[in-house]
Amino acid sequence: MPTSDSTQEARRPAGYLYLQLRHKLSVLPHYVESYIGQGARQTHSTAERRQEIYPKNYWPGESDFDHLEFALKREGLHLQLLRSLLPQLPADALADYIRSKPTSIFARRIWFLYEEFSGKQLNLPDVTQGNYVDLLDERDYYTGPDQRSPRHRVNTNLLGNISFSPMVRRTKTLTLNEAKPLEQSCRSVIDAIPPELYARVLQFLYTKETKSSYAIERETPDQKRAQRFAEALREASQRDYLLPDTLVALQHTVVDPRFANQGWRDTVSEQNYVSRSIGINEEEVHFVPPRPQDLGELMATFLETSRRILNSNCHPVLTAAVIAYPFVFLHPFTDGNGRLHRFLIHYVLSFRRFAPDGVVFPISATMLHRTRDYDASLESFSKLLLPLVDYNLDEHGRMTVQNDTRDLYRYVDCTTIAETLFSFVEDTIEKELPAEIQFLQQYDTARRLMRNVVDLPNRHADLLLRLCLQNQGRLSKNKRQMEEYARLTEVEIAGLEAAVIEAFDLKSKP
Repeated sequence: MPTSDSTQEARRPAGYLYLQLRHKLSVLPHYVESYIGQGARQTHSTAERRQEIYPKNYWPGESDFDHLEFALKREGLHLQLLRSLLPQLPADALADYIRSKPTSIFARRIWFLYEEFSGKQLNLPDVTQGNYVDLLDERDYYTGPDQRSPRHRVNTNLLGNISFSPMVRRTKTLTLNEAKPLEQSCRSVIDAIPPELYARVLQFLYTKETKSSYAIERETPDQKRAQRFAEALREASQRDYLLPDTLVALQHTVVDPRFANQGWRDTVSEQNYVSRSIGINEEEVHFVPPRPQDLGELMATFLETSRRILNSNCHPVLTAAVIAYPFVFLHPFTDGNGRLHRFLIHYVLSFRRFAPDGVVFPISATMLHRTRDYDASLESFSKLLLPLVDYNLDEHGRMTVQNDTRDLYRYVDCTTIAETLFSFVEDTIEKELPAEIQFLQQYDTARRLMRNVVDLPNRHADLLLRLCLQNQGRLSKNKRQMEEYARLTEVEIAGLEAAVIEAFDLKSKP
């Protein structure tokens, strides 16, 4: 969006940006920024942000109330900024403003939010006439069931509640994704599995999902932990994982017992963070979650909100996005948060019967193949957050957060996250699931063809097949010296290799 310096100088911030700059508020940027400039109306958009430039006759005025009304009318709801700003406003001036706007839906919303965020009542009588006003415009946002405030005649129709609510805007991409028959497509893929393969496919998917989820963290679980995690995946729809005790127990299944927590990390007063070492004594910090002393309240409201959304009419994939991603941003445990975050995607999809009962949805494999997209979905929040966190790292890498950051995590914009998760789900249905099923079918074909050459013991045959697949269908010279294959002739090895190449169609590959 190139513009000249003179054009930039002629623009004046309006709405939320004006209020943020005027009051020096440390808040996450809103998805839209408004300016008043010269000339005609202009809109400049990227995938995640939008800039609106209005003609000069749109200038709302000089007061905070003018810009609040402008923002609510044209920019949607920026709850974190409103939570920070409204309690600072003079109560008498705010009451006078609301009295002067007896029919304004925007004044009613401001009044309601002021009293919610400040905990104080303005010297105003209850509203006794007129229709209820929605806090969120359903044309612009995904909403939840109404929670009425009779005093203001306002419907709090957030996905969550006023203390914690992910925000998702209605975009063309999400509307198109919701219309796709993803659940039916998933069931069609599963229903097409040959009966003789069904049980093995399910077992294979659980194993693949477990390995992929750990691989994203660049870890390889020991056999016992892998088995426990796979078993938890199988039981996902049978337990309530939106409780502190079950989440703590789940963390114990995925991490080394020495690093398991007995509660949230506030119980050990640990400030964790995500970073990359770039030198012996230097860390490049990518993400900082809430301070341990803030976790108790944030996790309580997160779980309350998540339960509300889980039992709502939101699309299952959108529901998974607004539960699993805020969880990982809260990072409630010392270790294992990423794996639990991906587990919660399965939990939600299982609870909402997105896939047939007993079928794990191997979305971690898709995330592993699309690491950049997965990282970008996490960074859609973390990159905006990091400049607002004031922290120190000591010589041992222990972090201390200096400022109050708890409100930064309450109203995460999950719009881009939901769009990305939909694409992961679609890829899993169209590519990952069919590929895993095809792999097992090819594996069975290879074993049958191998038996026509030499009837190897099962363990020896499975190992040879895996070794050949790692080397484009050939058994390397070193591997041929292994004791399992020392008694095979060159002709037999060549025949076994040919069986693998034929079954997996490796000849056609470069």
